[in-house]
Amino acid sequence: MVATLKLTHKTIGVEVRRGTYDVVVDGARVGSVELNDTIEIPVEPGHHTLQVRNGRNSSGTRTFDAAEGDIVAFRCGGKRPLPIFLASFVVPSLALALRRQ
Repeated sequence: MVATLKLTHKTIGVEVRRGTYDVVVDGARVGSVELNDTIEIPVEPGHHTLQVRNGRNSSGTRTFDAAEGDIVAFRCGGKRPLPIFLASFVVPSLALALRRQ
């Protein structure tokens, strides 16, 4: 049996970076998620890494453990506080937010 990674691309208010995000699990692109959409990806039980990307912009890499039959949920978006938004032009890995729910 496998586990499920559930990723939602949703934000409250205005989001500057609205495009479709590529979903990268364990270093491999496994799909994409659009604004106001949710994607469910089957993953093997165990330790994994997750990142979302949009061109040169990306989130930081998050790790998670998935047990058999688990649903692991994350939320991503491009809305960032102003200082982080400005810093993301120099450090693109700050551009997108990725949080576990």
